[in-house]
Amino acid sequence: MEKIKRMRELVEVLNQASRAYYQENVEIMDNIEYDRLYDELTALEEGLGTILAGSPTQKVGYELLTQLPKEEHVSPMLSLDKTKDAQTLVEWLGSQEGILSYKLDGVTVVLTYEEGQLVKAVTRGNGSVGEVITNNAKQFKNIPLTIPYKEQVLIRGEAVIRYSDFEKINGQLEVEQQYKNPRNLCSGSVRQLNSEITAQRYVRFYGFTLVRSAHEFSKKNQELQWMKEQGVECVDYQCVTADRLLEAIQTFADRLETNDVASDGLVLTFDDKKYSESLGVTSKFPKDTMAYKWQDEIRETILEDVFWSASRTGLINPVAVFQPVELEGTQVSRASLHNLSIIEKLELGIGDRIQVYKANMIIPQIADNLTRSHELVIPEQCPVCHEPTVIKDVNDVKVLSCTSPQCPAKKVKAYAHFASRNAMNIDGLSEATLEKLIQLGVVHNYVDLFQLKSEEIKEKIVALEGFGEKSYTNLIRSIEAARQVKLGNFIYALGILHVGLSNAKLLAVAFDHSLESIQKATMEELENIEGFGEIIAKSLYDYFHNEETKQMLHQLLREIKFEAVTLSENSTALQGKTFVITGSLEYYENREALKNEIESLGGKVTGSVSKNTDYLINNDTESSSSKNKKAKTLGIPIINEADYRGLIQ
Repeated sequence: MEKIKRMRELVEVLNQASRAYYQENVEIMDNIEYDRLYDELTALEEGLGTILAGSPTQKVGYELLTQLPKEEHVSPMLSLDKTKDAQTLVEWLGSQEGILSYKLDGVTVVLTYEEGQLVKAVTRGNGSVGEVITNNAKQFKNIPLTIPYKEQVLIRGEAVIRYSDFEKINGQLEVEQQYKNPRNLCSGSVRQLNSEITAQRYVRFYGFTLVRSAHEFSKKNQELQWMKEQGVECVDYQCVTADRLLEAIQTFADRLETNDVASDGLVLTFDDKKYSESLGVTSKFPKDTMAYKWQDEIRETILEDVFWSASRTGLINPVAVFQPVELEGTQVSRASLHNLSIIEKLELGIGDRIQVYKANMIIPQIADNLTRSHELVIPEQCPVCHEPTVIKDVNDVKVLSCTSPQCPAKKVKAYAHFASRNAMNIDGLSEATLEKLIQLGVVHNYVDLFQLKSEEIKEKIVALEGFGEKSYTNLIRSIEAARQVKLGNFIYALGILHVGLSNAKLLAVAFDHSLESIQKATMEELENIEGFGEIIAKSLYDYFHNEETKQMLHQLLREIKFEAVTLSENSTALQGKTFVITGSLEYYENREALKNEIESLGGKVTGSVSKNTDYLINNDTESSSSKNKKAKTLGIPIINEADYRGLIQ
């Protein structure tokens, strides 16, 4: 089990290093360390006969289908009998020992292995016939593609998407395209016709039943342990007896708040396999398993207000504000109403007596409106920019939208980019925080970000949910530190179309770190910068000659200062040269310091060796790392720090 755990750690850290290297041009570990960990993973895979999905030792091809094939299940997947009464479970278990586990809220899938290889994956479908999703399942983040057991084995489990991954994916979508919950996203993800899309959805699989195996087990617990030994992650479970069942149920409930996987209840099954088989099934349910649904705790309260929250897509989302009530151990005073259709269905009005609960014991929702006054006024103006609103129909759902293209709420992503690490580097200004500041009416443009120090604004920010005195102090400290910035980073922060960080730094070097010179530059001068061309030049020219931009920059330059740059005689010594840096450094503090110097001298730094690379900088010029090998194959010079210093002196 420890070896399987170590394999999962290695897969995660190696894939993280690869993503950083190939997608972000950042090295978070050197080649020696990567090769050492890769070899360790390979040895574990060979020793255990298990290969996990996502392993960097494997390359699983994507598949594009026109439709998903159907297949009948070996044995029907029946629904489970249910109860919301914990005492009923105690009586049902009786003198038997049982296995209690979370009932995960995802998509049931059956995996088939033959000769140690994953050969098939089928969804539950209607219980009798499911859809074949084999290549999609191979993109799941945690299932083994091979297992040491060589006979045929069928494993049933739940495909899920964790809350943390769900939020990341939804955060990249427009509001009207966002998924309501992880289960909906998971259902669409596992049934994709293009498995490349599945690979981007972070689907995971947790086994809970051994459907078929030549291996005989007398206990359900033994099955689960054996599945783990094969490299299959299993659902969390406890072995229970009737006298310990209520305590175990409470333990599972207490962990719900911090769980990263959605659960809509628990499942209790008998541990004794022969006893389970002797019970048989009804026409609807197996007799050896019972589902326990969370008992929704419902409280009555009074609707005090509806807060209208403008989003980056222009949609204005309603949030119910009610008299605080205690739900599942925490005080709740707000719940999302999602859209106008829900408001109409509930016939809401301020002062109505409503019933609230936590869906799956986590997410506050309005269950019902007991008064139904239907008197809620829909705002005719955007709460942020005060321009007119309009009611739209999106996929048969009524939504409220702001009509102004200049609404500050629509510029959240631009503000977040402006504050990002390689731009103005204002720590603490996430998209979520920016949305709150915009809702408060304290941020309308870039300049406002530097004007948050007044006592009036401070009081508003400190009162925000999830904020406080310490968070505010840290934010102001970051803003003050950002007032001094390098010109290249500032230009990148402006988010000019087609202008990335490297181009912004090249632009600064080309005009001797003078923003005034850049603003006055002609199209011809901009086109003549190495690597720019007409598209980038026109984008820059149009941006700096726009009247609104000029006014904005005039105000913004009152808030910031550019770091002084000492220009040497050889400030363009590396003009047009492309470098790759790898391995440990001795002369320079870190790779970022060396990278900054190269760019200040007109050069460019990338993360991978290609035919366009001029030099690979590696103090171990004779190492057998993959970058050295590729450089030698392409005939690219491998130089150490001393050689590099010789180039610029």
